[in-house]
Amino acid sequence: MPPLRDILTPRPRVLFVGINPSLRSESVGHHFAGPGNPFWRLLFEAGIVPVALAHAEDRRLTEFGLALTNLCPRATRSAAELRAGEVERGKTVLKRKIGRLRPAVVAFVGITIYRQFFGPPAGGGAGPKAETIAGARVFVLPNPSGLNASFPGFRHKLIWFERLGEFIGSADRESAQK
Repeated sequence: MPPLRDILTPRPRVLFVGINPSLRSESVGHHFAGPGNPFWRLLFEAGIVPVALAHAEDRRLTEFGLALTNLCPRATRSAAELRAGEVERGKTVLKRKIGRLRPAVVAFVGITIYRQFFGPPAGGGAGPKAETIAGARVFVLPNPSGLNASFPGFRHKLIWFERLGEFIGSADRESAQK
């Protein structure tokens, strides 16, 4: 099966970066397709997108100036199945992609992927980060998976998606002033 395609647009307001697709996402050809994954609902409830989207409508992200990619293209049951070489290659490809697309904000969808990208001492939890990538500001979201024990409920995750919405607004205001 071919890898799940990125959803890209030049100069997106936000480039969402997941670690890698789930087997379900790969099989249906759409991002965040797991039945227990509230990613799409979180985007809407936080006001990041103005309409409720389902995973089958993932290509509509570009209508709202949003893009989506993964660090590693290979679908797995668990991100723990990724090999170190895949992650290293993924970091190189992602850095080039960010440089080419020039997003205002890079939103890592999961604290683990943020730490894998920046390495030690990248720490802390969800929220805005001091690092930038090719001029893009960095924000870390909790992984929306229902298996995320650190952020077990919808409300625990929604707080951070709402904060991302505020962060995007400040990035939009900054770019309008330039």
